[in-house]
Amino acid sequence: MPDEESLVRRAQKRDEPAFTQLYEEHFDKIYRYVALRIGNKAEAEDITQQVFLNALQSISSFKWRGRPFSAWLFRIAHNQVVDYLRKKTKQATVPMDKVEVTSGSDPQQTVEQKLDIEQLLSAIKYLTEAQREVISLRFAGELPVAQVASIMGKSQGAVKALQHSAIIALRRALAQK
Repeated sequence: MPDEESLVRRAQKRDEPAFTQLYEEHFDKIYRYVALRIGNKAEAEDITQQVFLNALQSISSFKWRGRPFSAWLFRIAHNQVVDYLRKKTKQATVPMDKVEVTSGSDPQQTVEQKLDIEQLLSAIKYLTEAQREVISLRFAGELPVAQVASIMGKSQGAVKALQHSAIIALRRALAQK
């Protein structure tokens, strides 16, 4: 964390290489979180870019409060996803794009992965908003329970309970497929 803190402090002073390093370290997790939440690869890329643009514009206001820098980024990402979903519900709905998976040259493995992802995205629709948030942060964002609790403003016990109930609901939904 001390290294990250000095990196953030440099980025706050408009040190471009420092912000670039923060971007590279966090982009994949933020992207996976956004993609799982909205289910559209192209939109997820755009939203993730917007997250980092917002972070760059407001990094000077970031203050250390005992939480990792990524918690701040995930809060920005959460807000961007909420805005996107709010706008989307006001517009006509469009079928979800299929998620592309690249896995080398084995077409059977590629097809199986696409089916697994499609089934998972379909099953996630049966979860509550809070359950989707926990699953996205824990598994797509690869965050520990403590950090998820901090981002969501819940206790660690509540996050564990939400995760447990979400996994049970996903198992049920996937078993019916």
